[in-house]
Amino acid sequence: MSEAPVPPRNRPPGVPGRARRLVLVLLVALMAACASAGPYGGGGEGGERGEAGERGRGERMERLQRDVGFRYWVYVADEASDVVSRVRFDQDSIVVDKSIPVGIMPADLDGPHGLSISEDGRYWYLTTAHGTPWGRLWKYRTGSDVLVDSVQLGLFPATIGLTPDGTMAFVTNFDLHGDPVPSSISVVETDPVLTETGRVTTCVKPHGVRVDPAGEHAYSACVGSDELVDMTVQPARVSRTLHVSATGGDPCKPTWAQPSVDGKHVYVACNGASEVLDVDLATWTVARRFQVGKAPYNLAVTRNGRYLLATDKGEQAVSAVDLRDGTEAARIATSRPLPHGVVVSPDSRYAFVTNEAVGAVRSTVDVIDLDGKKRVASVEVEHQAGGIAFWRMEPLRRTGPRFERRLPPRERGEGGEGGGEIGEGGGGR
Repeated sequence: MSEAPVPPRNRPPGVPGRARRLVLVLLVALMAACASAGPYGGGGEGGERGEAGERGRGERMERLQRDVGFRYWVYVADEASDVVSRVRFDQDSIVVDKSIPVGIMPADLDGPHGLSISEDGRYWYLTTAHGTPWGRLWKYRTGSDVLVDSVQLGLFPATIGLTPDGTMAFVTNFDLHGDPVPSSISVVETDPVLTETGRVTTCVKPHGVRVDPAGEHAYSACVGSDELVDMTVQPARVSRTLHVSATGGDPCKPTWAQPSVDGKHVYVACNGASEVLDVDLATWTVARRFQVGKAPYNLAVTRNGRYLLATDKGEQAVSAVDLRDGTEAARIATSRPLPHGVVVSPDSRYAFVTNEAVGAVRSTVDVIDLDGKKRVASVEVEHQAGGIAFWRMEPLRRTGPRFERRLPPRERGEGGEGGGEIGEGGGGR
């Protein structure tokens, strides 16, 4: 028996069945196009590519800042307290909403030093550098801060460079107290458990390692031999090295290597001078030199590619270099001495800085407004704050699920146990 025809009253007046189906298809396509544009216009999450996409995304984030405002979280390693502090910034207030004890030695400090968070925001990774004598790499879930695994590495493991997919970690075995002989970078698979697959000998006192945006190269600075090292990720091996020096041939003592947003440059902090080097990766030469404060230590670049941030450890300040012309746009005083780590929020609005302080004085985390070029908030953490990693941001004022879908995972709070909002006082101090 043939299917009964649809009664005329169920069709739009004057529209045949075939035309009605065509109208529905067009409506669905139109709705999909509107959804991909997002509530503030521009391309969808999967449609943005290259510098133009990044600019469009940055413009939308700026509009969201004006219309909604955001809440931000960072994790901080307090080396002299064996604690990791989770800090929340609400744009008008800043608090430590959780303190997480770390380490395994009951009578001595393990020394939490380097800290990184996977790109999807699900895990944070920590080095404990002091060891007996070997240090370790630790993996925790964000949010719940439950330990997943740990693995023993080399002497004084310092900084961590994660690949964009989070499957590999490159950890510098700094060997702070050892003889001035070449040390190594540990290559660690992170999933499902931490497994050290090799140690690649690089240089004297390797430090400040970061993986490029494409996940193909890991760059590290060599404090003890004035070198920049380029390692390929697959296979993990040294592909080239570059001797670096400060202006006039003075020692650079590089402490950090930071790839640019477009992956075409690496910025090198000359801790032995007052400058940062801009290394062109195509020519493998120093293309520019940026004058900053005394003894730059750690570096970070805003996601929109405009500013390079340097912690001036010898000057109690942070330098903001405008990468368009290479000039120092601002030098902002920090709340306490010995600024150490720096990270930037994904919207390129705020820089978060750790300040070690001196002696028994507790450390602080400062928030710098990059629009106004000024420090807008500070909070005390534990002692000798160093490594810092950005976790997530979320809107202060909810605007519905459609808004939430427009934010990338790290910014809408996905990743970590539960993936939802952490309430006020989540865990206490």
